[in-house]
Amino acid sequence: MSDRPKGYGMTAELKEKQDSKYDPLLERDAKVWIEAVIGEKLGSGTFHEQLKDGVALCKLINKLQPGSVKKINTSKMAFKMMENIGNFLEGCYSYGVPKNDVFQTVDLFEDQNMPQVINGIIALGRKAQRKGYQGPVCGGAVKEATENKREFSQQQLKQGEGVIGLQMGTNKGASQSGMTAYGQQRQIH
Repeated sequence: MSDRPKGYGMTAELKEKQDSKYDPLLERDAKVWIEAVIGEKLGSGTFHEQLKDGVALCKLINKLQPGSVKKINTSKMAFKMMENIGNFLEGCYSYGVPKNDVFQTVDLFEDQNMPQVINGIIALGRKAQRKGYQGPVCGGAVKEATENKREFSQQQLKQGEGVIGLQMGTNKGASQSGMTAYGQQRQIH
């Protein structure tokens, strides 16, 4: 979109911060993984251009969870491409990828946040491994965290009630000696 401000102020700072998160190695891993899973090359152009129509992403989620996307649009009309991306995202949600791990349609379609797109694809790869997918691994050997639920006996819970945390009124001998009053210079020795 040409009407967005660029190049100065907070917009520029946010864009710079976002660009600093971009990792070409993660992009390469995501691309190689997609190609291996769907069994096709993505073609030429940038990663954004290769994924923008959403076709490869729909094929990807259908390989991991058949039937996730019923109809893949091959039209190059903007709303059809965005529909493909949206269908892929819905497939990711139903596959179990948390919403905060994936991207938004505009992040990919308008090339607004490619680092988040790459992170979303890698999150899908982690979830696939967690669900027992036996194909290629995405993003190296990073595994999704597993639940570590703890069970405490009533005796352990009762013992915990007697412990006073450091934020609850004890200072364990700490004092404010050596502190300066407000407005005075700090004494550095």
